[in-house]
Amino acid sequence: MAKYIYHEADSRGDANHGWLHSRHTFSFAGYMDAERMNFGVLRVLNDDYVSGGMGFGRHPHSNMEIISIPLEGELAHNDSMGNGSVIKPGDIQVMSAGTGIEHSEYNHSEVDPVKFLQLWVIPNKQNVEPRYDQQAIDKEKAHNNFLQILSPNADDEGVWIHQNAWFHLAEFEAGYTREYVLKDPSNGLYVFVLKGDIEVGKQLMHTRDGLGIMGEKHVSIKASTSAEFLLMEVPVAL
Repeated sequence: MAKYIYHEADSRGDANHGWLHSRHTFSFAGYMDAERMNFGVLRVLNDDYVSGGMGFGRHPHSNMEIISIPLEGELAHNDSMGNGSVIKPGDIQVMSAGTGIEHSEYNHSEVDPVKFLQLWVIPNKQNVEPRYDQQAIDKEKAHNNFLQILSPNADDEGVWIHQNAWFHLAEFEAGYTREYVLKDPSNGLYVFVLKGDIEVGKQLMHTRDGLGIMGEKHVSIKASTSAEFLLMEVPVAL
């Protein structure tokens, strides 16, 4: 039986630290809601705003797949594996923390803010060798299309992680409709609207709304306005 879980944008956790303003779709840090711990293996979906010159100092992670998607501005990355890079809109970054990694993420600008999504996915393998990757997304391919930006397979389009998960980015014109067919029918689908309005089944969604769907093998999505959104197909049986 199909199940839909709707998360309105304003219902998310709200943590405002001045230099950092973060909206949490799922419980994180000081925001705790027993009904919103995760969507299957999708454990964290943070919508972060970081002021110029500020950021997250070096800190550790282990046994987690960590994905960053910049939306505005640029993010400077450094880690204990010796990686140093700048990620910007049109890029996707992934870290397999595995046995342990330390990293920092700072706003690359001293003046302009940076806005990015931070996502954590629980891996299906523990204590793997830590790994970092960063790739550019050809957003033109997302026009009226589901552009794959993440998968379980290193040879597929986009970055890869240790999990049976697929992420797609889409940019639809107003009125355009397309059906998403799940790669694995046992997975669930989490839809997150970056901007605009879409209809997913009978659910109308607005900017920064989220919708978790379980028990469906395919889902129809229609853009009510021009819209940009993420589709995150993940295992839901923990």
